[in-house]
Amino acid sequence: MKIEEPQIDLHENAREYYGKQLKTNEDLKSSACCSIDSISPYHRQYLEKIDDEIMEKFYGCGSPIPPALKGKTVLDLGCGSGRDSYLLSQLVGEKGFVIGVDMTDEQLDVAQSHREGQMARFGYREANIDFRKGYIEDLTSVGIDDNSIDVVTSNCVINLSPDKKTVFSEIFRVLKPGGELYFSDVYTSRRLPENLKNDPLLHGECLGGALYIEDFRRILRDLGCLDYRMVSGRKLTIDDPGIRAKIGNIEFFSHTIRAFKLNTLEDICEDYGQVVSYLGNLEESPHAFELDDHHVFETGKLIPVCGNTTSMVQETRYSKYFKVGGDRSIHFGEFPCGPSDSNTDQGNITDSGSCC
Repeated sequence: MKIEEPQIDLHENAREYYGKQLKTNEDLKSSACCSIDSISPYHRQYLEKIDDEIMEKFYGCGSPIPPALKGKTVLDLGCGSGRDSYLLSQLVGEKGFVIGVDMTDEQLDVAQSHREGQMARFGYREANIDFRKGYIEDLTSVGIDDNSIDVVTSNCVINLSPDKKTVFSEIFRVLKPGGELYFSDVYTSRRLPENLKNDPLLHGECLGGALYIEDFRRILRDLGCLDYRMVSGRKLTIDDPGIRAKIGNIEFFSHTIRAFKLNTLEDICEDYGQVVSYLGNLEESPHAFELDDHHVFETGKLIPVCGNTTSMVQETRYSKYFKVGGDRSIHFGEFPCGPSDSNTDQGNITDSGSCC
């Protein structure tokens, strides 16, 4: 007779782990949370203006902060103590706005308590940031309207959700046409058995809720997003002997991924004879623009690209930073586009039917 595994309340487990058990990021038992060394030099200057308590109570697995945010409305899902939200607050400027959503009172209390002081430190006359308590599966309940957000970010949080498809559905609901999802999370090389999914420690450490990378692709496909791009990835090291014994041969990876709300994307890369050139007019990226791990556009250099890549730089907020040649009037077949060889080591899929 098969014994049913006990089901834990994933929301309550996350609240307990991040609100009460963890005191600082040094209490974590895996490498899912990255160090400040992964932050770009451009962003580090802004992190220096963020209060120590916010930094110490931050738990993330990447640096999901895209460029070209000035004046934009950004939604930070699972904002926690507010590190990324306050970084974004500086990048969007006084005319932009940041909304941080989290379900853990202790984390939100930290974020809220520093708001007035951080605004003064940034030199803002009015606050351009708002923290709201709620679930990332239900953004309507925290007042996020359809087609109202320019960019959605999230840092190692979606894996904690018990209903990831609903999370991604909500993200694409609130994004404006051409809007961007740019986030970091943990993925696996295979589907996890139920006993690992329901292990409180593994779930709290962002391992038990990690998606099998192919299932992530399928979720986005079912929501109409046929092409996403991996910006960076790394294999996680699991040094804790107790956790290592539980997970066996399952491999875990931290990926930073971007996806766009576009209705022109196709399920494979198609060749229309188009070329693009990056103009170099982004302050944080004067010499090159990195779209993903195998599309780095050097300033002024014409590069042949597939139709999907063209859409990503022509039909989004990035359009003013690129010059595009050609259109879709003539089709030349499948575009020879693919990931870098290193993606296998990063746990990326190689036959997804898209550039990533």
